[in-house]
Amino acid sequence: MILNYTRNKVISENEIVCKSIFSQALGLMFHHKQNLIMVFFEERRISLHNFFVFFPIDVLVVDKEMKIVEIKRDFKPFTFWNASQKGKYVIELGIRKDSGEKGEYEIGEKVEIK
Repeated sequence: MILNYTRNKVISENEIVCKSIFSQALGLMFHHKQNLIMVFFEERRISLHNFFVFFPIDVLVVDKEMKIVEIKRDFKPFTFWNASQKGKYVIELGIRKDSGEKGEYEIGEKVEIK
């Protein structure tokens, strides 16, 4: 479960955790809509492509303090994106809650992964 600790709201109830280089490289390619967490050994620059992901996703870049430092909303299929901030975690949200807002998360808010 991914919780927006700042708002005390659930962002995701069910996600896949990717720690290996292979699972991170595969990401959501060729999958149905689901949520994914990539965990890196240390903070790093994040570069992503959305090839063979056939639905838009939101991407949260989270630092080692569990603070959201960057958000890519509505990351379209078959595109590239380079984050400007370093992150220790990347959260890819294929299943997004529709709250009538921009989402259940904003830059600067803290998240908790349970």
